[in-house]
Amino acid sequence: MADEKIIKGTLFPIGGNEDKHIEDNELYTQDFIEDGILSHVVRESGGVDAKIVVIPTASSIPVEVGENYLHAFDHLGCKNVRVLQIKNRIHAGNADFMKAIEEADCIMFGGGDQSKIVAAMGNTRMHKTIIDKYHNTNLVIAGTSAGAMCMSHEMIAGGSSTDSLAKGSVRLDKGMSFLPETIIDSHFIQRARFGRLAEAVAAFPHLIGIGLAEDTGVIVKEGKHLKVVGSGMVVLFDGHELKHNNHAILKVGTPMSMTDLKVHILANGDRYDLESRTVSVLPMASKFE
Repeated sequence: MADEKIIKGTLFPIGGNEDKHIEDNELYTQDFIEDGILSHVVRESGGVDAKIVVIPTASSIPVEVGENYLHAFDHLGCKNVRVLQIKNRIHAGNADFMKAIEEADCIMFGGGDQSKIVAAMGNTRMHKTIIDKYHNTNLVIAGTSAGAMCMSHEMIAGGSSTDSLAKGSVRLDKGMSFLPETIIDSHFIQRARFGRLAEAVAAFPHLIGIGLAEDTGVIVKEGKHLKVVGSGMVVLFDGHELKHNNHAILKVGTPMSMTDLKVHILANGDRYDLESRTVSVLPMASKFE
């Protein structure tokens, strides 16, 4: 059997609150922009001359969010940055917008409501062009918060953190399928989303759950090799060896039980392989160099 074609592009889902060097606000903050997540995005995209396209579709204040990203990337020395205000499927078919996507080195999806991204762009020509570029070129697709969560195929569309580990605490929908082997959740530690990601993995135990803390992301190469970057942690749920999983038979609101759920907690520099499901942890001394 012929080898599968290697994916040439890079995915960069981020847990939220990446530093935009602006102010103390949930939309903008982090601690150190020079060594922060956005600087990693720029480096992966080819440096300050990269053509970066920002898509703030998920936000309820897309104009302001777009301006904040322009400010942030300008602070890092980037000059070829453009914001595309894609509010609906008509906008996704705009010829000028399509040209920007076709020429982009990096596409950055902002935070907000991930369902808005899918509603405006899912299965459009623009969506298919992005996937084609991701598979066949060095395109970087980055996304923060909702922009990260939309990258999976089985996408978390919402749900309660307070009803943790009760069936129905998570709402699932179809995402953009950039990283279909996973289910991604953001603001994972800060918003106590352990329960809803665990339920999502119970519903789809063949997928890897990725819980991203704020100011933390994973750089994904070849569609399978993950490296953690940032100041927080990444929690991985592997349910493929579950021996007890009563999700399918429970009524909504009933507490769930699962056994033999494998959990990995990773930090900056640690790696994970989606294909072999193996972990490579950076030596302790290296984390403090």
